[in-house]
Amino acid sequence: MLDGLLYEEGSVWLFLLVTVVMGGWAGWMAARGIAKGWRPYWHCLPALLLVAAAVRFIHYALFGGTLLSAHYYAVDALVVVVIGSAGFRATRTRQMTSQYRWLYEKTTPLTWRARRS
Repeated sequence: MLDGLLYEEGSVWLFLLVTVVMGGWAGWMAARGIAKGWRPYWHCLPALLLVAAAVRFIHYALFGGTLLSAHYYAVDALVVVVIGSAGFRATRTRQMTSQYRWLYEKTTPLTWRARRS
């Protein structure tokens, strides 16, 4: 059912390994680095789209996937951007609640709020 929609290889495990694990890790680390430099979120998007292109190239070079496929690139980009965005937000939450602990407190791993006095 999903084998033609999300991935083109013969196995869902290749999609999970290359796109979710490898691409997600690379996206998380790229967004984390941008957040550590205190740059705004929109700086993540070009970096994450480049990571998605690298993921598409790995599918092509190692597993015989289609290199120039807008559909599969969009799937790879969606996965990488979602995981990368979570990495950016987790890092920014950690920054805000540790460097400004008198102002902010962590509410979830991805959010913070102003401390109540």
